[in-house]
Amino acid sequence: MGFKCGIVGLPNVGKSTTFNALSRGNAESSNFPFCTIDPNVGIAKVNDERLYKLAELVKPKKITPAVVEFVDIAGLVKGASQGAGLGNKFLSHIRDVEVIVHVVRCFEDEDIVHTLGEIDPKRDIEIIDTELILADLQTIENRTQKTGKLLKTGSKEAKEELAILQKFKEHLERGIPIRALNLNEAEKNLNKELRLLSAKKVIYVANVSENDLNGNEYSKIVEEIAKKENAPVIVLSGKLEEQLSKLGDEEKKEFMEMYDIEESGLDKLIKIGYRMLGLITFFTAGEKEVRGWTIKNGTTAKKAAGAIHSDIERGFIRAEIIPYEDYIKAGGEKQAKELGLMRLEGKDYIMKDGDVVYFRFNV
Repeated sequence: MGFKCGIVGLPNVGKSTTFNALSRGNAESSNFPFCTIDPNVGIAKVNDERLYKLAELVKPKKITPAVVEFVDIAGLVKGASQGAGLGNKFLSHIRDVEVIVHVVRCFEDEDIVHTLGEIDPKRDIEIIDTELILADLQTIENRTQKTGKLLKTGSKEAKEELAILQKFKEHLERGIPIRALNLNEAEKNLNKELRLLSAKKVIYVANVSENDLNGNEYSKIVEEIAKKENAPVIVLSGKLEEQLSKLGDEEKKEFMEMYDIEESGLDKLIKIGYRMLGLITFFTAGEKEVRGWTIKNGTTAKKAAGAIHSDIERGFIRAEIIPYEDYIKAGGEKQAKELGLMRLEGKDYIMKDGDVVYFRFNV
């Protein structure tokens, strides 16, 4: 699995339409709030041209790209942290994702009502942020009570934890999300345990009409907010992307040329997500399958083997590595070996983006 994105936003901002476009899913999309109650989950393939170039040389029976999981979380409303609009249930779904894709309505459409009457990206973003912050404050309050009891036993760890909780609380009460803080190791560990919502990395999606692909007055507001937060923003038309996702390769190419689209919203989003999370891809290439695998940058060869199967990690002997560029230039694995381009690496080798690897193991 690559990474898991949670698509959030107010009702009727185009979340489910965007989800369908990104994941080629079939989420229900209706002109009323809460048509998405249980989260829809979709898997999107990572469009990595290196995979297909490897396949041209190897000619495998099967090609398996790395994937990204998208979770379409129901539209949040003001008061969600107190349960409004089934908010507590929806907020809990966000805890399990690594990146929040915040869809903001930047299009006018009389046929699709805005639950708050008018288009206002700044207000919409503030509502979502406030609900995440309020939910985090409740989490911190509950944890503070629990840790406070341990403090009575003279626990040094409890004292240190309470100091971190107090710091988090002070920032949240000032309306500052945890993601805006520069956390030390102890703070990161506690956040990981608490799974604070406002600590999640955010990618903003300004959802415009098909006539505003270069942006409009509303998307500019989203871009300004994202710039202040040092967060990425993608301007796209969810409606257009959904149409695009249903086309074959040739039709898709013609459609993109017609609208002067150089890269799909999905591809942009995946690239940004990989960069934000520090992810890289390694490949396995054989007659049965050529496949992409996603791991964190800095992962050792032994740990990377575990991404394929725990037995390979447990019985790891060595990794036979050919860098992607060398593999392609040589014309395949056999030729790369003959040219001395294959390296034997041990368990502590740090994997590089594009490594083509064969793991030797014995269980």
